[in-house]
Parts: sequence; structure tokens; C-alpha cells
Amino acid sequence: MKVYKRKVNDIAPLAQADPYMIKGEDGRSYMYATEGQIYSSDKLFGEWKYEGIGLHMPGQKICWAPSVIYLDGKYYMYYSSMDEGSEEEHGHKLRVAVSEKPEGPFEYVKTILPPFAIDAHTVQTPSGLYLFYCNNDYESERAGTRIYCDRLTDPLTVEGKPVCVVWPTLDEEIYMKDRFRKGQHWHTIEGAFYFYKDGIHYLMYSGACYQNPTYFIGYCTAKGPEDADLRTLEWKKYPDENTYAPLLTKNEIAEGLGHNSVLYEDGKYYIVYHARDYGDIEKKEDTRSARIDELIVDDGKLSVKRL
Repeated sequence: MKVYKRKVNDIAPLAQADPYMIKGEDGRSYMYATEGQIYSSDKLFGEWKYEGIGLHMPGQKICWAPSVIYLDGKYYMYYSSMDEGSEEEHGHKLRVAVSEKPEGPFEYVKTILPPFAIDAHTVQTPSGLYLFYCNNDYESERAGTRIYCDRLTDPLTVEGKPVCVVWPTLDEEIYMKDRFRKGQHWHTIEGAFYFYKDGIHYLMYSGACYQNPTYFIGYCTAKGPEDADLRTLEWKKYPDENTYAPLLTKNEIAEGLGHNSVLYEDGKYYIVYHARDYGDIEKKEDTRSARIDELIVDDGKLSVKRL
């Protein structure tokens, strides 16, 4: 049996963390990764070309988790970064860069959310344009990073009426114990990806830290019409908020599986995620690479078919 051997490629000079894949208007596939890396390919399972660092962000540093959407003839990249002179651990701001071409270069145009805001995913639905992103909650019983949703009044403007849609409920979502103060364990829910099929809204996410043994991809579902305001849906973790049931987590081949995107092509869904080869946790460098498998979507339940 083949198990998680389908890497997108291994040619990049940097780790391919937080891979986000789209189909460009030119028919080619494009993948974006942390640090502003861009890749392209004529075929989803063909040879991938490393396009280099395609994001220009003057006065900024440490680009995380870029995601791209095509709107009105332009490609918009949503990403987080720190101001060049900042050393604040949670100093990431959410920003937007724009390009005429999916391979870039993308030029920074606006900061849309103050710190701490990361892991943007922008979606166009019949009811409008929505932004999923992550922010921190320091006061809840399960303090930590959680996922919010807000409407965009245009590609560069947040409405300012965010709703928390996914939050920590499990010990397996702990990022670090006693992280900021004794007795307060820090949890992390991040890396949102949304899609809709047959009356069901799906919201995927990653829990914990990629260096932790429980790090995983999970998902929520909500029933409702396609034109629903995504902030008003009743999101429910699968199978429930008290059960650890990863869609993907470490296995005998790979570990650190998380932060995914989904691509629909030729009648099939594919899940793109980062992982490192099993045992690489001992290495000092980040060895995460983008991987791809088929995603089975069946009436509110997701499963992964290994390629």
C-alpha cells in the first residue's frame, strides 16, 4: 500500500510550509508557501517549477501562509508578516499584495488587520467575499489561537464584524503548556480552509503545533444554503467537540501533517498539506514539504485516499 509518498516536489531551497494551491486562469496549477514561495505546473501531477520568492513586501519580514484568490482580473495574495523592526512574538499583521499574474510578482498594497492576525483564507460566495483568519484569546479557559470569520466589503477592506467560528476544545490542541504563564496551557487552532458542497459548508483547520505528536488536520461542518452569511452558520467539529478524530495526523511515513488547502480538478477534490518525513523532527532545519492526496467528500464526512 502506498502511504503519503506523493510529494508535490523536493526542489525548493526552503521548506514548503503552509502550501496553498489554486488553478490559474491560464489553466496552470500554482502553489504558494510560507516565505512567499511560488511554484507552477502544467499538470497537477506533473513537473513543478520553482518560480522563486514572488512577494515584494518592503519594510516587512517573516511572511507566513500566503493564500491567493483571483478577483476581477487580478490575483490577491493575503499573508501575514511582521514590521521589519519588530521583535514581538505575536507581531504579525494581515496584509494584501496584488499581481496581474498568478506567478507574480505580488506587490504589497495594504495592511488590513493589526497584530495578531495570521493564516488568511479569502473566499467568494453568492452572499459576498469572506475572510477567515486567526487571532488570539488570552482569557478563555482554553486560551490560545482560534479562527474568526469576517466579511470583506472589497478585496482590501474588512467590514469589522468578526465572529469566532472554531476554537480549542481538546487537550490534543495544546500548542505548549505554561506558555505565557504558569497553569495556562496555550492551544492553537489555525490554517482555515473553507469550501461548500451539496448543502454543507466545510471548514478545515489544523490543531496544536507541527512539532507536537498530536498535530493534526480536522474539520467542521455546517448545514445551510450556499448564499448564507458564513458568520451566521452553526459550525460543528467532526465528530464532536470532545473527540480527537484527526482527518490527517502522523503515520509511519510522515509526521507534522497540517495546514492544508483543497483543489477541485477533473471531478475530484485534492488535499494539499505540509509534512516532513518520519524522523526528521530530530533535524535542526525545517524539512516540511508539500504533499497531495485525494480528498473524499461524502455528505458531511471527509476522508483521505492515499495516492
